[in-house]
Amino acid sequence: MKSTQYSEKTLEHFRNPRNVGTLEGPNVAVGRVGNPVCGDMMDIYIDVEDDRIKDIKFQTFGCGSAVATSSMITELVVGMQLDEALKVSRGDVADALDGLPPIKMHCSNLAADALHEAIKNWRAGVRPEDATTTPVEKSCHPRPAEVAVVEIANLDDYKGSGAYTRVDDLSALADQRVVVLDTGDRAAQLAIDLTDHTSRVVLMTTGKEPSVSSAVRSALRLSDVKLLTEAQPLELKGEGELERIRVHDLNEDEEYELTADALVVLE
Repeated sequence: MKSTQYSEKTLEHFRNPRNVGTLEGPNVAVGRVGNPVCGDMMDIYIDVEDDRIKDIKFQTFGCGSAVATSSMITELVVGMQLDEALKVSRGDVADALDGLPPIKMHCSNLAADALHEAIKNWRAGVRPEDATTTPVEKSCHPRPAEVAVVEIANLDDYKGSGAYTRVDDLSALADQRVVVLDTGDRAAQLAIDLTDHTSRVVLMTTGKEPSVSSAVRSALRLSDVKLLTEAQPLELKGEGELERIRVHDLNEDEEYELTADALVVLE
């Protein structure tokens, strides 16, 4: 990521994290959280005395914001009463860092979660060696959205005449105006490959973004594929061969016709 996406304070905590390490002793507890999607893992250790956080350390495996938020929370809560520390939220940590990129707010900003787990474990008498990792199901690398099921009433009428459920020879669509319906990574990759044969390739999706993995999304951005979002194909039109697609604009709730020589709906 470009450093400009992070505040200077976030970068400083990432480069020079505070209170890295572990704690041992009879008054120590640990909170462990992990993001199984991103791979961020965070341990927050607290040493409690008179119901206050006497000392705090962390160990984090993750991206820059995961490290920075871990570091920041150790500075925020040291010396706090446990009840007060339980009120510290993810938003408080982000604010203390002068903000985080929006995509990082819910995926790597796990420090408050880990702190709260540590306090709960302390109060429940759970020793560090017995503490388990609490999974947090939020991703900073978004998983593909579920592919919407789209049914085109007269699709079969145009099979072999502009409508395809598979394309074995991409050169057969050379120089044509091709619309590929978003059905996941395979469809998006096909659209990308088609740009070697035609400069007029559209990936149509019913969502605000294609339902593809992060790697394929990056490849799409670097390709010549045009994205048509929030669009649902309704009907194919043409005299004997495909010429137009009647489309429902899901954002404006209007219909329009899109000129096309081919529509690909992978099975």
